[in-house]
Amino acid sequence: MLKIGSHVSLKGSEMMLGSVKEALSYNANSFMIYTGAPQNTRRRPIEDLRVEEAHQLMKENNLDLSNVVIHAPYVMNLANGDPEKRQFAVDFLTSEIKRTALIGAKQIVLHPGAHVKQGADIGIAFIIEGLDKVIENTKELDVLIALETMAGKGTECGRNFEEIAEIMNGVKDNSRLSVCFDTCHTHDAGYKIRDDFDSVIEEFDRLVGKEKISVFHINDSKNDISASKDRHENIGFGYIGFDALNKVVNHPDFMDIPKILETPYVTPVDDPKNRIYPPYKEEIEMFRNQKFDPEILDKIRKKDTI
Repeated sequence: MLKIGSHVSLKGSEMMLGSVKEALSYNANSFMIYTGAPQNTRRRPIEDLRVEEAHQLMKENNLDLSNVVIHAPYVMNLANGDPEKRQFAVDFLTSEIKRTALIGAKQIVLHPGAHVKQGADIGIAFIIEGLDKVIENTKELDVLIALETMAGKGTECGRNFEEIAEIMNGVKDNSRLSVCFDTCHTHDAGYKIRDDFDSVIEEFDRLVGKEKISVFHINDSKNDISASKDRHENIGFGYIGFDALNKVVNHPDFMDIPKILETPYVTPVDDPKNRIYPPYKEEIEMFRNQKFDPEILDKIRKKDTI
């Protein structure tokens, strides 16, 4: 069965309970959350997240915890040249993995890091060193760390499959390392997701192993191949296109892997400044039906489907 959902919010008084409700409103059977704001370190106590109530609602709706994905925040960089900042990244990622386990999720997506003009070799060495420490700090926990494939923006590490493989092979105990395969990022990094996904996966399998993919981020791209920009577009309206993304989503080798949408919200025509709508229910439906609706964004803007 197709496992598909989107990024949903965790905020307000309902916290994770609200996250589950939002996912269910999109007819999703998977979802991704941050445990707090991705741009800072402020975190509410786990007791305030309403985890048990969320689990009960998930159980009532046959939504399995194995399909819940956590995304690590952006404020840490394991590749930073400053040893204090690297230690902060190790400590904060350790705490986020512990929160992931308490929430009941089985994996956390991580941007590997940016080498900040030191050079990729140095940055990757620091990432490996940091992951060794984090894995040792959390060795009693059954949580995967899913390294995200990156677009190559700035000094990002993990911009190609060789760098992902180098990181994974360098970590002493890599049994808890996996990969988050982002379609926009790999396209922007120069891989032919649009024209030949099978050859892309063959290359990934040769270098990393396709069994290491534990989650997909499904996004179209605002830029043509090799742009190194990382600008997500709504499904079917970018340079990758619906047919190529549908092949990824419904690929027989990955049916048991959660697919998470991170596409932009849609601005309606009657209030372009203040009101925006998530497209996830409609995009999920298109993938389930395996049929593109070229008028879908106009329908959302006009609130015909809201």
